[in-house]
Amino acid sequence: MATRWGICGAGRISHDFTVALKTLPAGDHQVVAVAARKLEGAQEFAKKHSISRAYGSYEELARDPDIDVVYIGVIHPYHHSACLLFTNAKKNVLCEKPLAMNSREVQEILASAKKNNVFLMEAVWTRFFPASVEIRRLLAQKELGDVKLVVVEFGAPLTYLVRSTKKELGAGTIIDIGVYCMQFISMVYNGEKPESIKATGICQQGIDETVGVVMKYSNDRLAVFTCSSVLELRNNAIIVGSKGTIKVPETVWSPTTLDVNGKVTQYPLPEPYLPLSYMNGTGMRYEAEEVRQCLLKGLKESAVMSHSDSVLLAGLEDEIRKQVGVVYSQDSK
Repeated sequence: MATRWGICGAGRISHDFTVALKTLPAGDHQVVAVAARKLEGAQEFAKKHSISRAYGSYEELARDPDIDVVYIGVIHPYHHSACLLFTNAKKNVLCEKPLAMNSREVQEILASAKKNNVFLMEAVWTRFFPASVEIRRLLAQKELGDVKLVVVEFGAPLTYLVRSTKKELGAGTIIDIGVYCMQFISMVYNGEKPESIKATGICQQGIDETVGVVMKYSNDRLAVFTCSSVLELRNNAIIVGSKGTIKVPETVWSPTTLDVNGKVTQYPLPEPYLPLSYMNGTGMRYEAEEVRQCLLKGLKESAVMSHSDSVLLAGLEDEIRKQVGVVYSQDSK
């Protein structure tokens, strides 16, 4: 039986996710419905992607009995309400990152998923790329010896996106771009919480634009990252161990190349059938397949991007925002 997807939100990221699903076998994945705030938006999306059902409200999608899992691709401030809507409707959920605006919202989402006995995962797509799987394998086999340092850089000008310039739409580098750096570091250090965090950044009108963070872990291990939504950075990462290094030379958020002690390996992505909104968008196929495998096994969370991983990320985001001086309206609730 194919996993039947419902798409919540008809924007750029939902477009890429739907294109990515089509690179997987049709017998395994089917998109059966899409919902948007306006029916015309959903109908246009449905026509473009040959989806049979289009809804002008998220509630209608939640009521559709023929959906196994909902992909939530709405903007950040609406993740919380959408996750609660679908989990309360007993739907499994894959929600775009960041899972929510702060730790409180994340805890409420996870509690709802647990109460309703449904699967829920934060869509940290990077974790499921073959290159990321290989990094975890190399680290588990101690190929680098003891890891001592992780350095990540990710910056891309996003001011062309309306959501990246308006605070009420969830604008901010830490939760949008920094989350990729944090998830990479947390993956390397196996979900461990840092002993200390030191962050500083540049804010304009309360929106963090460029942020630098140093995190110290147990046993004298460090992680350093820089993220920006106004500057184009090198977008690379390096993991340094006592016996060697792993470099992600480019596109650290969607890695297709690894350099392990000077040996370079490529991990090409399938071609899209429609133009993509974002680079390497077909790489979302890997997280979709992870969801399918978890559902087939009756799991309620993924071991690769677990609920505790989402709690850790939200905690890091909150602490870094606090140090940089970024406050959202959701923080006062």
